[in-house]
Amino acid sequence: MDHVADPALAAFVAAARATPATPARTVGAGPVRRGQRARAAVRPPGPALAEVSDEPVAGVPVRIYRPAQSRATIVYAHGGMWVIGDLESHDRACRLLAEATGATVIAVDYRRAPEHPWPAAVDDVVAVLQHAIAAGGTVCVMGDSAGGNLATLACLRLRDAGEPLPYAQILLYPNTDLTLSRPSTRTKATGWALDTDDVAWGAELWVPDPAMRTDPRVSPLYADLHGLPRAVVVTVEHDPLRDEGDEYADRLRAAGVPAVHRCEAGLVHGFLTMDLVSPACAKAAERVFADITALLADA
Repeated sequence: MDHVADPALAAFVAAARATPATPARTVGAGPVRRGQRARAAVRPPGPALAEVSDEPVAGVPVRIYRPAQSRATIVYAHGGMWVIGDLESHDRACRLLAEATGATVIAVDYRRAPEHPWPAAVDDVVAVLQHAIAAGGTVCVMGDSAGGNLATLACLRLRDAGEPLPYAQILLYPNTDLTLSRPSTRTKATGWALDTDDVAWGAELWVPDPAMRTDPRVSPLYADLHGLPRAVVVTVEHDPLRDEGDEYADRLRAAGVPAVHRCEAGLVHGFLTMDLVSPACAKAAERVFADITALLADA
């Protein structure tokens, strides 16, 4: 096996390879969602905060995590191939994020494919982000995986409409190219916690027309990136999405957008929600929280 960040993560990868999951396209959205909910239900809860509430914002269901004293707002879009993931799958991560950064976190329960294909999820994230920006203060948008895709698509839509933008975008192992044509989609296609075919399944459900998957409204790697908010982009070594995330960070910088970027060695896709699996994953999450804290200190 290639270098893995720590023994606990190596054991996790080895166990997953020993009993590989049935492909998502074979199982279907409903059973995959139920399996994820079951795993989330037995995960230890994250830290207690001053207030956690479920409520609608701009007509979109959200969960708001408020620390005792809030220094900023982070609108958060969860990952899950545009098909799975919800408020429960990322509840622990959002609690840790709010505690570590001192920011109010608004987790968006956006509509998912196949019931709601593009652009429903983008519409929901944009609506919540617009509301947060209008309320004032420092606002960032953040997402992991498919949520990273939604976060940057929301920024692109606001920019193109001439509307106020968030202060920063924080993107963790983001989907930026729905064609899945970069080399890492082949070299890391299976055996690393996320399979390329599962991502392809999600992309097909969210954007059924293959010809549209190079449209910058769904694949930000094909967009003009000038004028976007400053960014933090974190990718990981063992991830089919690594190359498109790395390239996106490079393209942001080429467009004059300040961007902090690193590729975490030895890690796999999804480290933000794997802090209980591996100390290395927990440390990587702490580095992201430190990046955000540093961004907010300069706001």
